[in-house]
Amino acid sequence: MKKNNMITPEGTRDLLFEECLARRAVENKLTAAFRTRGYNEVMTSGLEFYDVFDPESSGISPEEMYKMSDRRGRLLVMRPDSTMPIARLVATRLQNHQLPLRLFYTQPVYRSNPGLAGRLDENAQAGIELMGASGIRADLEVLTTAVEALSACSPDFRLELGHAGFFRELARQLPITEEQREDIRSAIETKNYAALDTTLDAIPQTAAVAGMRRLPRLFGGEEVFEQAQEVCPTETAKMTLSYLHKIYHAVQDLGLGNRVIVDLGLVQRNDYYTDIIFTAYTEGYGDSILMGGRYDNLLAHFNCPMPAIGFGINVDALTRIALAHGHFSAPPAAQILVYSENGYSIKALSHARALTKQGLRCETSVAETQAEAEAYAHSIGIRRLDVVGAKITEVLL
Repeated sequence: MKKNNMITPEGTRDLLFEECLARRAVENKLTAAFRTRGYNEVMTSGLEFYDVFDPESSGISPEEMYKMSDRRGRLLVMRPDSTMPIARLVATRLQNHQLPLRLFYTQPVYRSNPGLAGRLDENAQAGIELMGASGIRADLEVLTTAVEALSACSPDFRLELGHAGFFRELARQLPITEEQREDIRSAIETKNYAALDTTLDAIPQTAAVAGMRRLPRLFGGEEVFEQAQEVCPTETAKMTLSYLHKIYHAVQDLGLGNRVIVDLGLVQRNDYYTDIIFTAYTEGYGDSILMGGRYDNLLAHFNCPMPAIGFGINVDALTRIALAHGHFSAPPAAQILVYSENGYSIKALSHARALTKQGLRCETSVAETQAEAEAYAHSIGIRRLDVVGAKITEVLL
């Protein structure tokens, strides 16, 4: 007996009418922002081999992936991320292409989120990857593109800046295992001060430990850089902080003002990101709507080492925000309904085609009688009926 043929799987949903309009509008705005910056679209397979998303390089746990096997027993996954497949694509089909590569995508990703209520497992995502370019110019290009793309869809956003290297340098000074390092990273990411203190209390107390304790509290504006200087244990940490300071001022020059926040506790997937990292939030949505950063080591896993930076935007989140703000309503009814008398179906179809060429929204009636056609037009708000017979008669309803 069928039990699930009338529902969608957990973590997925159907879209109707105005939701589809809003989704397409968001995608079109993002696509336009990417294209004007010189980025070219790529699409990757929805099914990938599990090896593409090796957890050590992707930062994605096996539990988050939807897995299956092919006819030869090889392990496949539904695409949980777009950057890794694009890295594979670059290493195989674009390895001789002129650098840098400016690529963008608009496609769904699939992640299992059983413990995170409200998060979908199927998410529409759009983003860019700038591959083969390093340095502050490349970083600012990507940050600028992120700001322009978000501004086109949701102008009221907050941008947070961090640097993966700061946490990594502090962690390098600690006598900890990889497991402890991950516990510390997770506690800082979630700002779980109690869990962070529990882990750090078991380590000999040094300046680096004191700095790690302060890391989730180091967020705000210009004052963060002065406070962070006090917990820089090495020259590498100081250089990292100095570079982030330059990025912070440059992004402020884009006119964002107090909407730019520095967060040295921004440590998501630090084994994936190598340098600058950034995320964006907006009112009305509790999670980040954009996440990105530099990942200079990633393409080496595909035997194609090169620097790279990019970001991904949650298209579904922007769609919900647009709908909540009332920017989209149900599509309007057609302006004209074309009804054909017996023997005049082809003439009616030709008439309808001529109307649509004039830019009018037009439906052709499938009713058997004119009365039925008029009743249908009334029910959905069509105000004009064209009756096609030996002659064409316009009936205003």
